[in-house]
Amino acid sequence: MTPPLATPAVTAHRPPSRWSQYYALTKPRVVQLIVFCAVIGMLLASPDWPDWRILVAGTVGIWLVASAAAAFNCLIEQQIDRRMKRTAWRPTAQGELANRHTLTFSAVLCAAGCAILWWWVNPLTMALTLATFVGYAIVYTVVLKPLTPQNIVIGGASGAMPPVLGWAAVRGDAGPEAWLLCLIIFLWTPPHFWALALYRAEDYARAGLPMLPVTHGAEFTRLHVFLYTLVLFAGTLLPFVYGMSGWIYLASAVVLGAMFIAYAFRLWRSYSDALARQTFRFSIWHLSLLFAALLLDHYLSPLLA
Repeated sequence: MTPPLATPAVTAHRPPSRWSQYYALTKPRVVQLIVFCAVIGMLLASPDWPDWRILVAGTVGIWLVASAAAAFNCLIEQQIDRRMKRTAWRPTAQGELANRHTLTFSAVLCAAGCAILWWWVNPLTMALTLATFVGYAIVYTVVLKPLTPQNIVIGGASGAMPPVLGWAAVRGDAGPEAWLLCLIIFLWTPPHFWALALYRAEDYARAGLPMLPVTHGAEFTRLHVFLYTLVLFAGTLLPFVYGMSGWIYLASAVVLGAMFIAYAFRLWRSYSDALARQTFRFSIWHLSLLFAALLLDHYLSPLLA
């Protein structure tokens, strides 16, 4: 599960509504990408088009649980958020929402999402989605993030789960194709997040978090961003090698991967905060377009065969 782009601070003369405060807790930009990847998993799991009831229920259920995890993260990290420019605007950091209200909000969203997945999708999807909630909200946020600079690598496993959730919603199992998609997101997460951490290193140092640029320095982090993009490039070829995609996806993966590697190489050799921001933003486009290409290939390749 990856951090949102910078959000403008709330102006003092115009207090946000209670609705907008709760909405902000759900980290909508992050959750949009999570839900997008889950929907891609649902569509790829079906040879034609999945049952619309499964598609709708699965999307809503996963969205609710992901939003609950984001809200719980805001609750746990409110003290850290206060010390970081990127997150100081959040309602929990500002003290605009009481802890009990945030916890209740998170619990209601999680319970509603799990109920929808249990009754209208299947128990496996509910169990996997709840495990993802625990992995992100507790294992990553509470244990790993303040403990080790490898937090985003280990904790990235929970953020990589959305395609598996979508696949399980349609198929009722978690097949190897779903885990290939999971692997791609898992490999994508470190270079994506470390690009952000590079130009936010002072923020993380102020917050006392052992992010890689803080503990090992910028040059070490930049090298690892570059190395991870190479490994990621190899990982993105696996759907074609396995036979779950065709030439449309392969061409897209090669072009997008080459562009990501170029960004990472420039970041390694000629660093600037502006380039780190560009790399971070491109990483989001990389994953979105990669999965969109996989979906396009899924539906067009049989017609072109």
